[in-house]
Amino acid sequence: MNLWNDRSWYPMLLKEVSKPFDDDNYLYEIKFDGTRAIIFASNNNVTIINRHGKDVTYLYPELQKIKEIVKRKTIFDGEIVLFKNNIPSFNDLQERAHLKDKVKIKNQAISNPVVFICFDILYDNKNLIDIPLIKRKEMLDKYRENDVFIKSFYKIKEGINLFKEATKLSLEGIVAKKVDSPYLINQRSDYWLKIKNLKEEEFFIGGYIVNKNNVSFLLGELRKNKFLYVGKVSMAKKYDFVNKVLASKIVNLSPFINFTEENVIYIKLNYKIKVKYLERTENNHLRQPFISK
Repeated sequence: MNLWNDRSWYPMLLKEVSKPFDDDNYLYEIKFDGTRAIIFASNNNVTIINRHGKDVTYLYPELQKIKEIVKRKTIFDGEIVLFKNNIPSFNDLQERAHLKDKVKIKNQAISNPVVFICFDILYDNKNLIDIPLIKRKEMLDKYRENDVFIKSFYKIKEGINLFKEATKLSLEGIVAKKVDSPYLINQRSDYWLKIKNLKEEEFFIGGYIVNKNNVSFLLGELRKNKFLYVGKVSMAKKYDFVNKVLASKIVNLSPFINFTEENVIYIKLNYKIKVKYLERTENNHLRQPFISK
């Protein structure tokens, strides 16, 4: 398989673990809150493919500058990130990802430019995926950075300290990668691990939706005597806690001041549940929430 000619493949995936660790056999990188991308670059063209295999080149015209640093056919793996006040802004990046108008895309490329944080090189006139990661890193080091192309910083062994630094800066977390790992296309393994910087809070359950195998709880919080909807989490029907919630007194009106749906069963605010999540969006909804074990 020639990676350059056959572009139907998908990037290597990460397995999630709960805690950071130190290990001489791993290198550690910051996990930036962006969108995964494979970049096919030559000295006259740059093509950007997202992790779902979709060509998104048109969305990020500023990344065409990457062709200035390559002399031959090259494939990079990395993350497209939009920084706001020196912090990755996933919300602003999402806004850019949904643009359709060419003029707006061009204006945003100037006023809110993205950068490509590169953490791997998969092709340099030939496939490199069977070469150990640390050797691929050495090959990547030969490429200079510019305004839109930044190489991911990494440390060997020191995962716990790097995670502490990521937490202090409110970054998404870190990634641990086996230094001798090959690049496993579209596979998830112990070679590449992600450790997220998650937040944890308790929220009231203001309603629920019964699905085939689980129940979705509608979460809310009291702010200035107002009950605000913040998101949904699901729990399998087999748990006793689900039966307790389903037995709650039903109310006719939504207790949320900012949410109402016809297919929801609203209940009295008798139960709270502990939830982990990545961050809050601009409208105060929980991003990637799940129930704490």
